[in-house]
Amino acid sequence: MAAFPWHARSRNYASESELCKLESVPLDFGDYHPLKPITVTESKTKKMNRKGSTSSTSSSSSSTVMDPLSSVLDGTDPLSLFAAAADPVTTATMDSTRKKRDKDDSSAVGSDFEPWSSKRGEILARYTTTEKLSINLYMASEKGKATTTGSAVSEKVRTRLEELDDLEEGSQKEILNLTQQDYMNRIEELNQSLKDAWSSDQKVKALKIVIQCSKLLSDTKVIRFYPSKFVLITDILDTFGKLVYERILSMCMDSRVSLADNFSPESVNDTAKETCLNWFFKIASIRELIPRFYVEAAILKCNKFLSKTGISECLPRLTSMIRGIGDPLVAVYARAYLCRVGMEVAPQLKESLNKNFFDFLLTFKQIHEDTVQNQLVEQCVEIPLYLTLYSPAIDWILQCIAYRAPEVLLTEMMERCKKLGNNALLLNSVMSAFRAEFIATRSMDFIGMIKECDESGFPKHLLFRSLGLNLALADPPENDRHQILNEAWKVITKLKNPQDYINCAEVWVEYTCRHFTKREVNTVLADVIKHMTPDRAFEEAYPQLQSIIQKVITYINDFSLLFSVEKFLPFLDMFQKESVRVEVCKCIMESFIKHQQEATKDPVILNALLHICKTMHDSVNALTLEDEKRMLAALINGFIKMVSFGRDFEQQLSFYVEARSMFCNLEPVLIQLIHACVAFCFITIPSLSSIFTRLNLYLHSGQVALANQCLSQADAFFKAAVSLVPEVPKMISVDGKMRPSDAFLLEFLCNFFSTLLVVPDHPEQGVLFLVRGLLNVIQDYTWEDNSDDKVRIYTNVLHLLSAMTQEAYIYRVDKVDSNDALYGGDSKFLAEINKLCETVIAQILDHLKTLGKEETLKRQSQLALYFFNTILAHGDLRNNKLNQLAVNLWNLAQKHGFADTKTMVKTLEYIKRRSKQPEMGHFTDLALRLPLQSRT
Repeated sequence: MAAFPWHARSRNYASESELCKLESVPLDFGDYHPLKPITVTESKTKKMNRKGSTSSTSSSSSSTVMDPLSSVLDGTDPLSLFAAAADPVTTATMDSTRKKRDKDDSSAVGSDFEPWSSKRGEILARYTTTEKLSINLYMASEKGKATTTGSAVSEKVRTRLEELDDLEEGSQKEILNLTQQDYMNRIEELNQSLKDAWSSDQKVKALKIVIQCSKLLSDTKVIRFYPSKFVLITDILDTFGKLVYERILSMCMDSRVSLADNFSPESVNDTAKETCLNWFFKIASIRELIPRFYVEAAILKCNKFLSKTGISECLPRLTSMIRGIGDPLVAVYARAYLCRVGMEVAPQLKESLNKNFFDFLLTFKQIHEDTVQNQLVEQCVEIPLYLTLYSPAIDWILQCIAYRAPEVLLTEMMERCKKLGNNALLLNSVMSAFRAEFIATRSMDFIGMIKECDESGFPKHLLFRSLGLNLALADPPENDRHQILNEAWKVITKLKNPQDYINCAEVWVEYTCRHFTKREVNTVLADVIKHMTPDRAFEEAYPQLQSIIQKVITYINDFSLLFSVEKFLPFLDMFQKESVRVEVCKCIMESFIKHQQEATKDPVILNALLHICKTMHDSVNALTLEDEKRMLAALINGFIKMVSFGRDFEQQLSFYVEARSMFCNLEPVLIQLIHACVAFCFITIPSLSSIFTRLNLYLHSGQVALANQCLSQADAFFKAAVSLVPEVPKMISVDGKMRPSDAFLLEFLCNFFSTLLVVPDHPEQGVLFLVRGLLNVIQDYTWEDNSDDKVRIYTNVLHLLSAMTQEAYIYRVDKVDSNDALYGGDSKFLAEINKLCETVIAQILDHLKTLGKEETLKRQSQLALYFFNTILAHGDLRNNKLNQLAVNLWNLAQKHGFADTKTMVKTLEYIKRRSKQPEMGHFTDLALRLPLQSRT
């Protein structure tokens, strides 16, 4: 085949760019605006099933934006049509019932009130026991089951009373030697039995279960477990109260009428009232005080059905009933339950809350009486431990009292505490219940009261901890801050028990960081190290130590200041457990990346953070999850990006060398370092596993080197990329699946050609040595038999070579002279390019010739048109041979009927438009020589 000399057309890229710009045309939207509401017309169909009613249809217009899903249904929702066919009165009744129930179930207090449910888990986790427990289970009795259907009402009442008596006359079975988990399982079984009995309409059996469970609250044989037992039993009481209320509520409605959200007793029908009274009468017949109190408190809300003042009358009576409970611990939890129920149904009735608390204060001295003391001796429980059992109940009562209470109430509580001799337990609960702002302003008063407390009953360090928790939320008077810290730390530093010490120190570290300088923070950290290092006590306090670190880095965002705190790094040394140490390091690095605004070269920061990053890096092993690796790599890379030595490249290079040696197990960090330090990329890239990652990094690193005028390094990267192309396998793994590599290689080579345009020739390597080497590799590469990628690559090479013949290249690298500047359009240079073009064209035409078989004619047509478009875009068609080649390719594309007619027509139209441009008259003759062949 005869050689076809290549003649690239001269390009004026600036003028071509102007011609390609879109013409701006003013648009008149009229009244339309995309954000303007759309006016739509809805058709609403109402159907009434009442006798004598007729169907009616009404139309209305609105300016609301319609739901696009509704518009598909033409305004008619099929579910709405179905619902409209139902009885509208019944539907309204159901909706009202649902709304009412939802409202009843929601708390009447605001969201700023911490609910009991949030405390439940903490109590169950804190108050545990290893002692054996016992429980009384209800045993079903056959007594009273012979009543016939026709019995009189009085007979039914008598029978039910006998059933209740039967429960108290021995129809129970005591199960002994239960573990705590067994006990909890039994309680859950009772809860389920209650629900089953209720659903099967065995209301008396349900009541018996609740009475039986309530009796368990009088048992303090395993006193350590009592708070948890209270939580479990009151769950059953809550279930029972809800079932009774919903049962009576359902009786207040028929198919026509439903109660309003805030109903009055007058709107309750007689049947519902009678049922409600019946329940209260049954409960009143319970002989024992504790079950009678708890069961009535559980259904306190049902008083709404009987009287407007029912709840306000019952609360004082129930409060007085508790005075009959002799055990102070049992009594205080009964008061806590009454306050909980009271806050749910009538939070505005504060008198009852206050009365319960004041009654508790009057009876609190009972803990020192012989009955209680003998019980503690018998169970080997010390007074400090016993007093902590009161905390959940007292805290809850005071929380209810303090909710949205005026500040004057705190003053009253403090006075009452003083009258009781500054009882530590009570003082602790007061500080836990009232708003932090109230406590903070009176910090010195509370410290004075704490100092006067008797430490034998309730440790003072717990009081200081509670005070510290408040001061973490609110600031004390500025003049008192230093004295407050001194007074608190005098007590904390004297603690001998490491766990007691760290629990307090953790809280006060935040106060120190908020209000003081690094000197005070350093003193506190040193004291923590002193207390937690002996006997490796820190191993049992990792959560508290982590919390301390988190608080320090939260308040000290200046890392030069942070690392100048002498004891900060020694404090980190206490984290000996690897998983904990890594988590701490991650927290520090996250804080650094978040708060460090400017690049740094501070040696103190660099040395400290390199050590921290090295700790994270060294934790990576074969079992580390990929997500964890990515997170660690992101943190380390974030640090590396923030390091800059300005124009001191030697120091920057030294840092990257050190970083590379430290973080060699995290590939993303390696990549980051490669981008940052060209000098060491060449020896690092071969260690990566993915061949396309290596190819792209060689190319990218060469581009970076070129951008930084490192020409010899850039040449080395590009040579390495060229030498790596033959190693590209036929199939590669992509997202876990094997895929052909041709498309990825084609994409890489196209990017490579675009870069080679601006790469200047090496003075000792000859003209276009990189392009020649790449063409040799492409020629020798084994391509798939059914692939045309090789020809497409050669066509792209023609694009590159055509761009190289221009006087000024379309783009350049700042401060780098490309071949357009080096050769200045030298004829020998252009001749070398033309020789390469002839070789490439010959390869393309040879490949087109091999596609002459019937099964490959379609590929031949596509490639012929692709090559034609290349000549059209880059060739100088004033050259007769090149012009004739273009005509031949056009005819070849249409020869066998595989050319897309629309594409051919559009191409011809483009040529005709180009012919009208300046210096493009030869395109007119070309268009006349390009026939359109119709398919037959």
